[in-house]
Amino acid sequence: MSAIDTASLCHVFGVRHLSPMGAWQLRQFLDQVQPQVVLIEGPCDAEGLLDDVVRKGTVPPIGILAFSNSVPVRTFVYPLARYSPEYQAILWAKENKADCEFIDLRSDIFLGLQDREHRRIAEAIIASKKDAQPDAVSPEPAASDASDDPAVGEPAIEPIVSRGSLYQQLAALAGEEHYESYWERNFEHNTCLDSYRKTSMEFGRNLREIESDTAADAAENLVREAFMRRQIQAAIDRGVAPDKIVAIVGAYHAPVLSAEFPPMSDQELEQLPRLESNLTLMPYSYFRLSSQSGYGAGNEAPAYFELLWEALSARELSHLPARYLSMVVRHQRDAGTHRSTAEVIEAVRLANSLSALKAGMAPTLNDLRDAAVTLIGHGQRSSVAESLAQVDVGTAIGSLPDGVSQTSIQADFTQQLTALKLVKYRTAVRQLLSIDLRENRRAKTAAAAFLDLHRSSFLHRLHLLEINFASPVASRQQASTWSEKWELQWTPESEITLVESVLLGETIELAAGFKFKTLLDEATTVAQAASAVAIACRCGMMEAMDQARGRLQALAAESSDFTAVAGAAAELASLVKYGDVRQFDAAPLRPLIETLFAQGALVLMSVANCDNDAARDLIASIDALNRVALEFHDLVDEPLWIAELHGLSDSDDRNPLLSGYACAMLLERDQIDNARLAREVSRRLSPGAPADLGAGWFEGLSRRNRYALLARQPLWQQLADYVESLDDEQFRRALVFLRRAFGEFSPQEKQSIAENLGQHWGVDQDLASEVLNQPLSESESEALDELNDFDFGEF
Repeated sequence: MSAIDTASLCHVFGVRHLSPMGAWQLRQFLDQVQPQVVLIEGPCDAEGLLDDVVRKGTVPPIGILAFSNSVPVRTFVYPLARYSPEYQAILWAKENKADCEFIDLRSDIFLGLQDREHRRIAEAIIASKKDAQPDAVSPEPAASDASDDPAVGEPAIEPIVSRGSLYQQLAALAGEEHYESYWERNFEHNTCLDSYRKTSMEFGRNLREIESDTAADAAENLVREAFMRRQIQAAIDRGVAPDKIVAIVGAYHAPVLSAEFPPMSDQELEQLPRLESNLTLMPYSYFRLSSQSGYGAGNEAPAYFELLWEALSARELSHLPARYLSMVVRHQRDAGTHRSTAEVIEAVRLANSLSALKAGMAPTLNDLRDAAVTLIGHGQRSSVAESLAQVDVGTAIGSLPDGVSQTSIQADFTQQLTALKLVKYRTAVRQLLSIDLRENRRAKTAAAAFLDLHRSSFLHRLHLLEINFASPVASRQQASTWSEKWELQWTPESEITLVESVLLGETIELAAGFKFKTLLDEATTVAQAASAVAIACRCGMMEAMDQARGRLQALAAESSDFTAVAGAAAELASLVKYGDVRQFDAAPLRPLIETLFAQGALVLMSVANCDNDAARDLIASIDALNRVALEFHDLVDEPLWIAELHGLSDSDDRNPLLSGYACAMLLERDQIDNARLAREVSRRLSPGAPADLGAGWFEGLSRRNRYALLARQPLWQQLADYVESLDDEQFRRALVFLRRAFGEFSPQEKQSIAENLGQHWGVDQDLASEVLNQPLSESESEALDELNDFDFGEF
């Protein structure tokens, strides 16, 4: 490739991504020049997508997504909005039958350069060129999701360095509080012909001069600029006159593309690192474009800038303040807050006045926001914050026609959305979906009868693949019942994750199966294997469930972990209980439940020899195993469980909290009569027993079936006598446990206890309730707080 000797005659138009004025003046410039070739900063291997970008049915915002073919998956996105200069350039080229090409590095090189080690190769390639660059030429850090760089023409690549402080300094020198206001006032409102191209070129040149001594990682930008010069020269070598070529690039790159700097050679191009990749188009969203989502090359108010684009297109820039503020008020009214037309008029006047103070040609977004807060929000930003977010950012999400630039898994996803009637949920607005897994007997076809069941399997597969389109909503019902609730919201991140999943399989089902196999191979505990069984069931993958069941059976034979075994038994029991709803044969799971239950019951006594912290964690597992015994008493060895509970309830050498809890369980089952309960209470709550042990036992007892306890007057008599018998030190020890026990009682339950105690003491029950339930004094509260530091020794 020969050095550029005529490229200085090529027209270069420097832009900022997502700049409405840049797009508007660019179209005028293209109309004036009537180029034969339009060259755009973008991955050159994405040229095959250009027709789809402006195809009928394509609705911006959209993005060109590049992703690697290997794990870990590396990606970058080149986003386009309707008011992107690049998008309008592509559209103009199609309308005027001009050739259109991307001229930036290929996507596989971009992805290769994300590796820090690979950057050293680029540094070596441009080392000889760097000395040839004038002092004014200095690199630009690549914009990315983690950068606060406002970006003047960069795709979303790995962050290198932030220039936020530099941009803020520019704003301060111009008398602006925010850089966005500086840019908008000086670039987005100047409608003078060709003003944008000239000022952006000068802006890029000055920016390079300022950063020449401080910018880091020069290699990538110098390589990119050398490659873009190569592409410009290639167009000239094809016989295109330089004055019939317009190159649209970031303002930062513009100054060095029209100068006589050498292009990249064939040898240098061959040395660049590559990472095999694919390209696809994807819908994008205004939220993702906004700086609130962390995308550095976006803008903080994409919906507002579309309003600006529409005002420029209609040559009605002066009408923008009224339209913006009217939309804010409309949102206020929709939310039930009345705002008058007069407030809108006054807000427009205030915005224009604020602009005039800065010698502006029109109010900036910050001027409009300040006016909205002052006049519409009556000085309270919080009262208009939601409305401002709606008008500034919006909820717009792009769309693509069927079959446009989709991977196989994207096509499968779209097809299933249609078949399952979920297309309306593919929006940027979060929506709630309730699912009833039971057969709809009124439906005329099998597909309609089990529509929600198939929806559930599909959404669970997406959840397994970590595609954040659907998130399960927790409910009070147990897992795997006939009812499910999901929150559905489509985001660009969902699309990216979906595309990345093609590495696991060509369809959602195949990808989910591969992900499940990986999950199962990594399962080393009974709990993980049981969870895998449940996942396979909910995903409707019956063969995978059989594999998981075999894995669980092997692990269960060697496990003695009570918590894991109890959780696994409860998980399988839940699946079996609602097996008919899920339309699978639950019979193979029943022997596993029997085995797991017996293992759990046999280790109950040994795990109960623990401290109070461990005991509180064990209660949930004991409760889970007890539910299995109650619901599957015809399958599991319930007598064994009851015998183990009796042993724990009667034991004095096990944790008292768990002993009390076991006693409460037996009480529920009518395994303990009043006389035996009275003897146990008398034994546990006796002056001879350590106070913390007795109070701990009562805490466990009170955790279940409180209404049954409230009805047993002798219990409260014994408790009152027990507390009265304690000396000061014993009382302090017991009080901590009793406070914890009664802390979970409801106000109505506490009132019943007070009435029981009043009856025991022979006083008016209402008076006893009033005295016992009155708030603590300051001194009493301080005394109780001191108990937090009380030394309980082993307990």
